[in-house]
Amino acid sequence: MDPDVVEISPPHPLASTSRTRKPRKVNLEVIDVEQYHVDKMNKGKAVGVIPMDVDGYTVVLNDIPTGVQVAISTNGSNPFLAAPSTTVQHQTPNVVMEPSPSSRPVNCDDASASSEAVTSAQANYLRDFKRFDTVDDFSDHHYASKGKASKQHSKTWLKKVQEDWKILEKDLPETIFVRACESRMDLMRAVIIGAEGTPYHDGLFFFDIQFPDNYPSVPPKVHYHSGGLRINPNLYNCGKVCLSLLGTWTGNKREKWLPQESTMLQLLVSIQALILNQKPYFNEPGYEATKGTTSGEAHSKVYSENVFILSLKTMVYSMRKPPKHFEEFVLSHYFVKALDIVRACNAYKNGAPVGSIVKGGVQGIEETSQSGSKKFRTDVAAFTKTVAGEFVKLGVKELEEKPKPPPVVNANTESNTANRKRSRSSSIKEFLANIGRCVFQLD
Repeated sequence: MDPDVVEISPPHPLASTSRTRKPRKVNLEVIDVEQYHVDKMNKGKAVGVIPMDVDGYTVVLNDIPTGVQVAISTNGSNPFLAAPSTTVQHQTPNVVMEPSPSSRPVNCDDASASSEAVTSAQANYLRDFKRFDTVDDFSDHHYASKGKASKQHSKTWLKKVQEDWKILEKDLPETIFVRACESRMDLMRAVIIGAEGTPYHDGLFFFDIQFPDNYPSVPPKVHYHSGGLRINPNLYNCGKVCLSLLGTWTGNKREKWLPQESTMLQLLVSIQALILNQKPYFNEPGYEATKGTTSGEAHSKVYSENVFILSLKTMVYSMRKPPKHFEEFVLSHYFVKALDIVRACNAYKNGAPVGSIVKGGVQGIEETSQSGSKKFRTDVAAFTKTVAGEFVKLGVKELEEKPKPPPVVNANTESNTANRKRSRSSSIKEFLANIGRCVFQLD
């Protein structure tokens, strides 16, 4: 099912609400994980102070406000584990990419780092990385073979593409980065960072774009870098992006591409806000009607849990094969976000509901579905070491498994042992000698 179109009005393009779906106002109650406890009689609100640690994992990140320390503990009762609930069976999408475990030992349960850990060359690189820029070539672009650098385009085409470039350079949000090709103006590549509060948080999602010859009379062509994974009803594992704004899904006139009004920025913001959203299950055709029902929300929870696992696999896929002109960006992003991602995985493994991790702690339970399912906790635990292994390859030393120190040998212990051996040997010799004397006397 296609999400509603995000409309952007010049001169400052911003996402607006659709005519059919009103935005839900969510006031996130950020709870310090160190003081997180569930009061079932108080509708799941956080009360009390219970120091906790997720399998020994404690970390303070540079993007967490000063004075906030994240610490979760498995000792004692687990605040994330809710009462048993009905299990919803679901079908796992076919997965083409199956990452192999890291060859280097990793330790996800005993990592610690200060906020200075990510004040590094990688953090500086991300800070200076332009949201919009031009590049020389796109040899690995999905649409590279669908045109030539010598292609002559109409004045209308050139004017519209240049306008799109200017808008993107000026108004791109902080979580979208775009590279346009100077020698092939019809090609563009964008990456969207998954928003917190969604099962896509901290992930990188790449899209290849081509402006057809009759653009802007028709919408751009968009291909998603899926890695063979179906992470959303609107993002197929073949790379197809299902959206009425692209003409790949039905919609009324205002939801479709309007040559005189629609922009490339509007398209990217629509993908970010309406596809990579908090509850992607309801993007499926016919499922939106079940939103708010017990059955619908239960299925949505299971779907989002599976999406997060696929998002982790997408992270591994991107780190192993980063798209051209974003290689250093991908590695730097995951280097900086590594501890944050592992912290979230450990919290999910400990029962926190998917998408509940925000800066400084966990969302108020009222905004989540209480706790993650048993299957989800098992799946996260099984795949976390693979993801952490890739982070270790990037140089995140905090996740390396530290070698165990050799046993301490006490000099006095060695001396006592030697004395006992000599004493035992002397006793044996004396015993044999006594036997010999006894035999002699009998003779």
